[in-house]
Amino acid sequence: MLILKILIVIIVLAMVAAAVLAVLIAKTTFKITCLQTDAQKKKNADPHIEFGQEQYADVIPRIHELVSNAEAAPCEWCEIKSSVDGTVLKGRFYRFSDADSPLMIFFHGYRGTALRDGCGGFKMAKETGRNILMVDQRANGESGGNVITFGVLERRDCRDWCEYAVKRFGENIKIMLSGVSLGAATVLMASDVGLPKNVKGIIADCGYSSPKEIICKVASEGGYPVSICYPLLKIACKLKSGFDLDSSSAVESVKNTDIPILIIHGDDDRYVPCEMAHKIYAACASKKELLIVSGAPHAAAYMFDEAKYTATAERFMSECLGE
Repeated sequence: MLILKILIVIIVLAMVAAAVLAVLIAKTTFKITCLQTDAQKKKNADPHIEFGQEQYADVIPRIHELVSNAEAAPCEWCEIKSSVDGTVLKGRFYRFSDADSPLMIFFHGYRGTALRDGCGGFKMAKETGRNILMVDQRANGESGGNVITFGVLERRDCRDWCEYAVKRFGENIKIMLSGVSLGAATVLMASDVGLPKNVKGIIADCGYSSPKEIICKVASEGGYPVSICYPLLKIACKLKSGFDLDSSSAVESVKNTDIPILIIHGDDDRYVPCEMAHKIYAACASKKELLIVSGAPHAAAYMFDEAKYTATAERFMSECLGE
């Protein structure tokens, strides 16, 4: 009996230890992956932060130049509240033409900034006379919140911004959506959430196929036990912030959309594999195009082949907008 009691105690202690360890892993994984404190938001809001890898050495001066041009341009700060949870969302509106001219709405990447990630799109908008709204995604920049949801809630925010644009600029406003990395996943995942008919096309630059696939890919490369960390992260997201990481994906969303989509990706992207672009393209049910930029790393396709990127994007937008 004594031995049995000892075994029971050992088993109970082991179960308690395992539970404590699971909670610790869940909290840590959530903090590393999804949480962005106010201090981190302030630091990452600097559009001149450099990526740091040797892949970007040749284009860093050009990035700084384009960012500075965007910074110098006058803008109007816009504000809405997310229909999901009331989070205050903000964005910069740049007017380059009449109020009823086509509007580009741009969404930046993971812990990124609209001015840096969208500096190429800003340049195209300015040169073609299209107005552009450059959004600070939830938990980034001037927008509220501290939890990044990898497109799950951001896709609803995207719809809110589109509805804001229609209300502000009128029922006839034509909208193009664009995004880079997380922003690309955001607009792709928003493609089947009932966007206004005013949305005529989507440009998705280096977007990932699903939250699960990109999180597991990065975790695996970092040496983390994916089979343990991802399920615990998913539980933490549900319990702490009320969203399900597996509730949406770019691949599943584009299967159900009729919005034309241009997918852009660099073939030397070491963060979001180029294979994900091919996977999204294959799944897309609407009119679609795929541009692979040779030698381009993550989020830098525009910088590596500005002429081809611009020509392809401008032609696609003109076709979508009926210009």
